[in-house]
Formats: sequence, C-alpha cells, structure tokens
Amino acid sequence: MAAALTHLGAQGEANMVDVGDKAETVRTAVAEGFVAMRPETLDMILAGDAKKGDVLGTARIAGIMAAKKTHELIPLCHPLLLTKISVNIEPDAALPGLKVTALTRVTGKTGVEMEALSAVSVACLTIYDMAKAVDRAMVISGIRLVEKTGGKSGNYKITGDGATEAGR
Repeated sequence: MAAALTHLGAQGEANMVDVGDKAETVRTAVAEGFVAMRPETLDMILAGDAKKGDVLGTARIAGIMAAKKTHELIPLCHPLLLTKISVNIEPDAALPGLKVTALTRVTGKTGVEMEALSAVSVACLTIYDMAKAVDRAMVISGIRLVEKTGGKSGNYKITGDGATEAGR
C-alpha cells in the first residue's frame, strides 16, 4: 500500500503538517550533487583563479545559508533550529568537476532532508554562477538524498550500488 502524501488535505489542498505530537529525536540528512565542467575550469577553480573570487569557499557559505533559509524557500517546510550544517566540496576527476555533499542535523520533531537538499542545490548553483564566465556548459546533476536518520520513518541510506536500505 502506498504511503499517503502528508502535505495534502482531504480535498487535495496544500497543508502544513502538524508535528506537535511527534517526539523530538536527533535527525540527520546527507545529500549530494555534482557540477561537471571542462578540465581547465576545474583547474581554475582549484587554483583559486576565478575572477569572482574563492569559488569553493563562497559555495560552501551559500549552501550553509540555504539550509538555514529552507523554510523561506519551500512553502510547507517547518522552520528548524539546525544544530549542524556542513557543506563539503571536493574535486571529482572522473566528471571532471566537483562533488558537493551537505550534512544537516537537528534535535526536533521533523526531518532535515529538505535542508540538506537545499544546501547542495544552492552550493552547486553558486559554483555555476562564479565560473559561468569561462564555462557556460557546466552541468549540475545528481542532486539527491543519500542518507537520513531519526524520526518515526526510521533510517534511509543509498548503498554503493545505488540500492536503498531502510530500517529503524
């Protein structure tokens, strides 16, 4: 049996979920995304030679800010007192390009998946913005949740082969 969509009311109207009766638990989420680019664009970014400045540092800060403002960007998200946000950006020679990973954590009544996904999305967009003058053909892809822990629905993790594991 398919799970019901929690953000829809009986007549299909948008509805912010009431989390008042949920237990507070430590909840974490990890998301990832990729920015593929020409090898020379990657070299420029890694050397710190972009005209707009420090691409990786700026993207990291943009991702952190996005996680904190997720409830302002996505209409039915609850505002959360995040206890941890980290954004990691590392070169991926196979793309070539950059892999962006974000971790978010909260002790609360609702999950932090949207905050991790927002952090990755905005960090990737910032990389694109700061390097687009030299490489407009960059491609942002693969933005997805790779892991979540805590809460009533239990844990979720994508394994190395792309399969998912769920459990409590």
